[in-house]
Amino acid sequence: MKVKDLFFVAILASTIAALIVAFAADKRLAQMTPNAVSLRVEGDLPSLGRASEWINSPPLTSVGLRGKVVLIDFWTYTCINWRRTLPYVRAWAEKYKDQGLVVIGVHSPEFDFEKNSDNVRQATKDIRIDYPIAIDSDLAIWRAFKNEYWPALYFVDAQGRIRHHQFGEGEYEFSERVIQQLLAEAGIGAIGHDLVSVDARGVEAAADLDSLRSPETYVGYERAENFVSRDGTIADKRHVYVRPARLWLNHWALSGDWTVGKQAIVLNTVGGRIVYRFHARDLHLIMEPAVRDKSVRFRVLLDGQPPGAVHGIDVDEQGNGMVAEPRLYQLIRQSEPVGDRQFEIEFLDPGVEAFSFTFG
Repeated sequence: MKVKDLFFVAILASTIAALIVAFAADKRLAQMTPNAVSLRVEGDLPSLGRASEWINSPPLTSVGLRGKVVLIDFWTYTCINWRRTLPYVRAWAEKYKDQGLVVIGVHSPEFDFEKNSDNVRQATKDIRIDYPIAIDSDLAIWRAFKNEYWPALYFVDAQGRIRHHQFGEGEYEFSERVIQQLLAEAGIGAIGHDLVSVDARGVEAAADLDSLRSPETYVGYERAENFVSRDGTIADKRHVYVRPARLWLNHWALSGDWTVGKQAIVLNTVGGRIVYRFHARDLHLIMEPAVRDKSVRFRVLLDGQPPGAVHGIDVDEQGNGMVAEPRLYQLIRQSEPVGDRQFEIEFLDPGVEAFSFTFG
């Protein structure tokens, strides 16, 4: 037999052997993870070295995480879409932490106050996150991943390769199956195939998509839409706004002395109001006091009346509440049926900043 024939025979034998090994590995994986899915390689885990600080952990590195299955969760603490995914991420972190899963939250801020690491630390404590958090206030890790979404999940195998991603809410069963499969690939035995069960409450409860007709609405002039106060937006200057007599669905207005900035609106005197005609089970508003450690009282009305039983967790039945720290406030939580409603919030003290409405 010629040398080149021997070479091709050797190559053929090697290929057959590799296929047998691969088949055996796939068979073992299928036995360990029913409903196994095909996961392609999407790239390598980028460096985490640009994090400005770490919470709940010393600094972690891509190299140091080799051998572990890693779930990267991009979040910002006022994002309602992320808050509704948190019960699942928290449950996965707890369930699989002893089997080789490392969950890392990368906090990449949307608003300026979310760049303050003290605010992030307080939020992490308030919402009971105990897995490692990388503070990414300059969005360096965000850019390294070429990420564009909150929330965004990236699933990394034990070899440091990104094998799956999930943008936005939902697909929780599939995401957990991916975790189980990557752990099986890493050689972790006795994983179990049951799925977590969560009891999500308050702002973490899943959105009522069947009744959701109102979109996220920013109130700073950079991204504001459907603003209908008389005279329109007067950017970066004090102005006394007048609300129209009637609002159409998903339109909003101001009354009183406000300054409309790029990201937020700021109330200059007592008695300013925001009105919004919406269609959703839940209404939230991201707010903060303009002066740190100084609270701002407010009162909420729904169709001109106190909200009563449909008040959110941050107001009482009479609609009374207080802005004490920069965060998302749940102001309305309706029961069925859900229809077009007119929301109004009046501030009893000056110095509030409001950023955006979100719904669920």
